[in-house]
Amino acid sequence: MSEAATARGGSTAAAVAGAVSPRVVLEARHLRKVYRSHAGELVILSDVNFTLTEGEIAAIVAPSGAGKSTLLHLLAALDTPTNGTVYFSAKPLEVSDDAALASYRNRAVGFVWQRHHLLPDFSAAENVALPLLIRGERLDEALRRSHEWLAQVGLAERASHRAGELSGGEQRRVAIARALVTGPSLLQADEPTGDLDEQNAVAVFGLIERLHRAHRLTSLIATHNHALAARCDRVMGLEHGVLRPVGRREADWPGANPEGEAS
Repeated sequence: MSEAATARGGSTAAAVAGAVSPRVVLEARHLRKVYRSHAGELVILSDVNFTLTEGEIAAIVAPSGAGKSTLLHLLAALDTPTNGTVYFSAKPLEVSDDAALASYRNRAVGFVWQRHHLLPDFSAAENVALPLLIRGERLDEALRRSHEWLAQVGLAERASHRAGELSGGEQRRVAIARALVTGPSLLQADEPTGDLDEQNAVAVFGLIERLHRAHRLTSLIATHNHALAARCDRVMGLEHGVLRPVGRREADWPGANPEGEAS
């Protein structure tokens, strides 16, 4: 072998050896969620395991009632699992005290709720500013950043309008701005397009994709809209309380009908 070939081979080997695997941002190990009552046990999640790597946008697909919201609530520390552990940046959330969990929810995670939970009598700007005010920032600074984010979601001209005066698509954009105004690294969205018509759903999902790239987020989207989920880097299906990887064929996804339409 020539010296040049040897040098090239050595460079390639060094590059491979020096390659860094994507950092795991979020991990679930053996998550189980059971609700108990006098009628017995209702198992929502039986054994959920997965990792989400830095910069990835992944989708969880399942029909309504399959446990998507429950899973996202556990991952965002909005609820606690019956068994199992959630790790954020390799640290288990279960050992965190209340202050640390509050900081995780307010600073590390941006959460878009299935129902946007905007305060109807507050302006769009005031709604977006709320997470900043909750963590003690000054009103003027919180509103300044709120206006910046409303501009990013295309609502600069609607900042002073009450949430109750906005359309469904506009309210969803306000909810996205509110989720991201605190500068989180992780975005979780629970059916972010579920109550929108097709045109608005495509526009809102496109906005999430753009913000994901622009702000270098790691994102997890729960949806039953198969067409939108297919645009993500990876798709996982939630069925019978277990999360599993699924292929790119929509007909193989949980909740698909023979035509492959969303349930």
